[in-house]
Amino acid sequence: MDFATSADPAVQRQLDRLGALSPGADILGLERITRLLARLGDPHLRLPPVLHVAGTNGKGSTCAFLRAAIEAAGLTTHVYSSPHLVRFNERIRLAGTLIADDQLAQLLGEVLDVGGDIGASFFEITTAAAFLAFARVPADACIIEVGLGGRLDATNVLPDPIATAIAQLGIDHQSFLGDTLPQIAAEKAGIAKPGVPLVTMAYPPEIADVVGRFVQTVAAPVFAQGSAWDYAVAEGELHYRDGAGEVATPLPALAGPHQPGNLALAIAMLRRQHVLAIPDEALATAARTAHWPARMQHLSAGPLLGLLPQGADLWLDGGHNANAAEAVSAATATIAANRPLHLVLGMLENKDAETMIARFAPLATSLTAVPIPGHPHHAPVALTRLAAARGIATVGAASDTRTALGMIAGRSDPRGAPPVVLILGSLYLAGMVLLANDELPD
Repeated sequence: MDFATSADPAVQRQLDRLGALSPGADILGLERITRLLARLGDPHLRLPPVLHVAGTNGKGSTCAFLRAAIEAAGLTTHVYSSPHLVRFNERIRLAGTLIADDQLAQLLGEVLDVGGDIGASFFEITTAAAFLAFARVPADACIIEVGLGGRLDATNVLPDPIATAIAQLGIDHQSFLGDTLPQIAAEKAGIAKPGVPLVTMAYPPEIADVVGRFVQTVAAPVFAQGSAWDYAVAEGELHYRDGAGEVATPLPALAGPHQPGNLALAIAMLRRQHVLAIPDEALATAARTAHWPARMQHLSAGPLLGLLPQGADLWLDGGHNANAAEAVSAATATIAANRPLHLVLGMLENKDAETMIARFAPLATSLTAVPIPGHPHHAPVALTRLAAARGIATVGAASDTRTALGMIAGRSDPRGAPPVVLILGSLYLAGMVLLANDELPD
């Protein structure tokens, strides 16, 4: 379960029904979602043109760039993404706007009324509700983010997207996808469809070979970075190139050295499909305007930022695996520069906390560990031991993020430099932080 709650009583009633009827855990496979959609009249066969995105890291940012480009071209798009951070509504965006509570309650009720006996998972019910909404509300496109894996993910019932993509690959969700990158790559490649362009990042030869072998079995053309397309960052711009020519855009407003690659992947997807007319100007606009909460998000003035000294910067990232740690630590090193960096870390117990801490240890002035209420998590005291063993001089444990920020505010820097504070380690924690800072995703 994704521990979803809602302030709207009608939505909460349906979420309670869902919690009682679902198996209470993620389960992969297409049999249940197929039966469920059939009872609803197969709405997934009546969607606007679909862009389908998989990957371990970066797929959400890629979807954000796709949305920004499509909207900059004067078109409308639905978006299905997961998980939500604060409100369940964040998962379903209808023609540019988060789904309203009354629509959401009605859709969830309709899906549960016809399919409550199927034993569908939380994500499968959500997916069916999203597809039902997308089939009923007009739009020019649909952007669908894979939930978990690809081959057996509930979104993979989509028969004929206009383009598919795989973002960065890494080790995550091993209990579902396997313990090795080749196993995970094979699962992600399962979104390939006959005749539909599959756009990928550059992978090591052994991974690219796995993707290529699977895609051959379904006769999908592959367009990989480094051969079919590529990009470079120079003189403050992103320079994208493929067989059709070159495009220059501003660097992404989304922070981090990994974001130009996600933008380039979105550009490659849009240039390989032939249904949506997306001018180069829209791609440039997307670089400037795409927004993706809790991914190196610079938090605005609010109750949490107000706990820190004048001039402090408060950042938030929900990354929770080794690849995310590498990307976020690189971004943080640039942001912090010569200022003290204080970490607030909370992680689910099935995530690799030691690798996360190891990536940040050379940068961190302090680390304060916090729990993630309502979720199985690493004990804060265990995180502080790992941090101390990695050489972080000042460590502590706090009962919550607010308390942690108060502790950090009391740690003075002899140079007098205002601190940079990064809260990280879990999207569940990120949602709590956004709610506490009065900064709801919209």
